[in-house]
Amino acid sequence: MSVPKQPLAPLHGAQLAIATFGVSLATFMQVLDTTIANVSVPTIAGSMGISATQGTWVITSFTVSTAISMPLTGRLSERLGQVRLFLLATTLFTLASILCGLSVNMPMLIAARVLQGAVAGPLMPLSQALMLSIYPREKRGQALALWATIAVVAPIVGPILGGYISDNASWPWIFFINGPVGVLAVALTTESLRRMESSLHKPPIDWTGLVLLAVWVGVLQVMLDLGSDENWFDSPLIITLTVITSIVFCYWLVWELNHPYPIVDLSLFRDRNFAVGAGGGSLIYAAFFGSSVLLPLVLQTQFGYTATWAGLVVAPVGIAPILGSRFVGRNYHRVDPRVLITASFLVTALVMYWRSHSSTDWGLWNLLEPQALLGVGVMVMFTPLTAVMLSTLDPHRSASALGVSSFMRLTASGFGASIFTSFWQSREAVHHTRLAEAITPYDPRSSVFDMLVHHGLGRGEAYGAIDFTMTNQAFVMAANDVFFMASVAIVGVTSIIWFARPPFHFMQAAVASE
Repeated sequence: MSVPKQPLAPLHGAQLAIATFGVSLATFMQVLDTTIANVSVPTIAGSMGISATQGTWVITSFTVSTAISMPLTGRLSERLGQVRLFLLATTLFTLASILCGLSVNMPMLIAARVLQGAVAGPLMPLSQALMLSIYPREKRGQALALWATIAVVAPIVGPILGGYISDNASWPWIFFINGPVGVLAVALTTESLRRMESSLHKPPIDWTGLVLLAVWVGVLQVMLDLGSDENWFDSPLIITLTVITSIVFCYWLVWELNHPYPIVDLSLFRDRNFAVGAGGGSLIYAAFFGSSVLLPLVLQTQFGYTATWAGLVVAPVGIAPILGSRFVGRNYHRVDPRVLITASFLVTALVMYWRSHSSTDWGLWNLLEPQALLGVGVMVMFTPLTAVMLSTLDPHRSASALGVSSFMRLTASGFGASIFTSFWQSREAVHHTRLAEAITPYDPRSSVFDMLVHHGLGRGEAYGAIDFTMTNQAFVMAANDVFFMASVAIVGVTSIIWFARPPFHFMQAAVASE
């Protein structure tokens, strides 16, 4: 049954500041944990006596459970209330983080990470919904810009902080640091949001849809994680996982479309602006996240950067959002959001094209400059995308819409990372072969071989030195191919956003309908 509630006035003054800080802390903590363990996997694996490949399940288990629980945000918030669900998820996330740090073996750590991811899913979409509800109408653009800054900066801080902790303390502290942060976030939001609870509605839970969702998302993520190592569709295992994913997904889709209370509200896609905003955002996020995964990998394996320095190179992408978020939040409504989104997409494409001309001669500044420019694109991306996505939806569906769109972005990020790294490895083999064709003892261009032998290296050592250089060059050339492919793809999907139709004053529409 529904519990009628009168529209609640937004917060002001100290209460608004306290609520913003509390919600931001919880959001930052959750987003931070999507990347903080990445650079610590070798350390964790070594301490538990397993391979680095097995150690990646620390990341995968969190990602899978987060992806599964994220679409449930709408239904759970209807049953529990947005504020109550946010506080519960933040509390459980803090406890799960402590359990991760206390883990003494890999099964215990994976189980704790699954719990941590499951309760993390609702935090991001709920934080967006709460930021919209606590801010006055005229400042809601600023609220979204602030949220976008947190969502961008936290994944950048994660690898830097994780690498520093692993190098100077011990890996459990990458999880223990969530303890005091989570306690403070719960205390602040409990005090400031206690009168902001949303209306309650308790429809039946679609358990069949939930199980099907868990199966197809889980199998899909495993397929993406193993695809590169198994040589993708040359592997019977990958083919089997793909078939399972496809069948279960189709059955889930039919089930959800015909269920009166689906676990994921697919009817949202009947709204053109939501479909365009969520779809376009997912595609650009796949490119953004794939680039964010590939760039540190190239820096560490081919440029000789440490994990900490690789994280520092990525960090400038957060400068522009931090400095310009307030300006964008105040003024985004003055311009057609489709224009801003197009500009952000084209800036991102330009950065990818810039990177496609990199070489091993590039210095630190050559790497930092495109990252700083990418931050400009990110700065004007998320707020207009959210404006388009929510512009024609009823306000009471915002939590569900944000949950589904966040799920799409998370899934797209997995695709992006897998496609970028897989294409990188395959193109390296092509470039390595082409380079090797020119380096033979019978080619007049291969005088470098004779030079190395002349300076005292054996023939085997000379071949080894040349092969090492060729491999290094081939991986850099392959990365350039990936970035060029990404730039072309981004330009191609830019037109999608123009299928959205005005008006886009979703803030005013939300308030008017209240």
